[in-house]
Amino acid sequence: MTTTRLSARAAIASVTDPGSFTELPAPRRESPADGPLAWTGYDDSRARARAHTGEQESVVTGTALVGGLEATVISFEFGFLGGSLGECTGDRLEAAYSHAREHRLPLVSLIATGGSRMQEGMLALTQLQRVARQCVLTRAAGLPQIAVLRDPTTGGGWATLGAGADVVLALPGAQVGFAGSRVRPADADPAAYCAEGQYAAGHVDAVVPPAELPGVLSDWLRVLTAPRADAPVEPPAALDDVPPPATGWEAVRQARHPDRPRAGAYLDAYFGLRLSVSGDRAGGTDPGMLCGFGLREGRAVAYAAQCGTATRPAGYRTAARLVRLADRLGIPVLTLVDTPGAANDAAAEHEGAGAAIADTFAALAAAAVPVTTLLIGEGGSGGALALAAPGNTWVTPDSYFSVIAPELAAAILKRPPAAAPATADQLRVRPQDLVALGVARGIVAPEGQAP
Repeated sequence: MTTTRLSARAAIASVTDPGSFTELPAPRRESPADGPLAWTGYDDSRARARAHTGEQESVVTGTALVGGLEATVISFEFGFLGGSLGECTGDRLEAAYSHAREHRLPLVSLIATGGSRMQEGMLALTQLQRVARQCVLTRAAGLPQIAVLRDPTTGGGWATLGAGADVVLALPGAQVGFAGSRVRPADADPAAYCAEGQYAAGHVDAVVPPAELPGVLSDWLRVLTAPRADAPVEPPAALDDVPPPATGWEAVRQARHPDRPRAGAYLDAYFGLRLSVSGDRAGGTDPGMLCGFGLREGRAVAYAAQCGTATRPAGYRTAARLVRLADRLGIPVLTLVDTPGAANDAAAEHEGAGAAIADTFAALAAAAVPVTTLLIGEGGSGGALALAAPGNTWVTPDSYFSVIAPELAAAILKRPPAAAPATADQLRVRPQDLVALGVARGIVAPEGQAP
């Protein structure tokens, strides 16, 4: 797939409101002839780059409106020495991050770079440390960072501004990877170095066509800069109008019914707008875990929702990433619990199931923002409990929560399979049992009905 390489200013114009961009002043730096390494011909190369692009450096920085919302914008000029990072680039990037923090603005990076500038040697490479520090300071300030990966996004630009952003979007067909095309192994799979491959591997949140990018960026800024509630958000209303089950086994059967409402339906009913994040940033995705941010009555809410399947380690890591990001941004969290349990196959163990579940428990335990949980189906053991908010978990009438599946409990107790229903009663897995035991705060009713 071929891509169109826009100039830095054309990239800015393609996603911002017309006439809204104001360039930031460039910091001044005195440089010796041919740069810090006295690299023969470097001054001539820079002069040609300036003449070719009309830019003084490989990045353009400023502020602009995106869908009427102000943001600090960084845009790389690939035509200027391959969008490479040198000392002057680092100066501009640092100034842009500082401006974002000083004025409490989100930061949007439109990246197209081949990496660090060879003609400045190690001094160019150390700019990545400067960028990393600015990224960390901006995180600590609670400001969102959104990266758009243009073609190409490689080397240190990918490993700092790109992969270090809170939300990572990519253009279709863009070359994305730490290794650029001229330095990767000759037999390397090209799919690993493109936007779609990075999305499949859990390193990119979405691949967005250029025509859709302005609207997607605007939506992300709307959500991430929206007001936040200080108190826990209300749980969603039940989507199935069924009475609480009479027995434990009836609770299990209702929760396992194939026609029961699932996470997607609950999220669609709850949010006016929702945007997904994808992947665990460690090489994995789990389609059975939906994570992202949305608007509920004009306020921002983060969500992590199980979809009724056995949750993979990548799903837990994605949920933990979501909770920690929401915590940094001060956005309350909603979790929807629905899983027969954590995936327990050999692959899950190799992928670090125990560590991933532990990390999810830790993320919720450490969160300073309020977390609300609704059990919407099966609550299978610790794999479900990892997403449950202590002291603020609610249940639907067609759900159950158990320390272990009744059939497995019967087997462990050396009971016949026919004893599973009676064992379910002993385990007290019904929604009303969970409330009586203090595990759940209450049973939610359908919209408009009293609980």
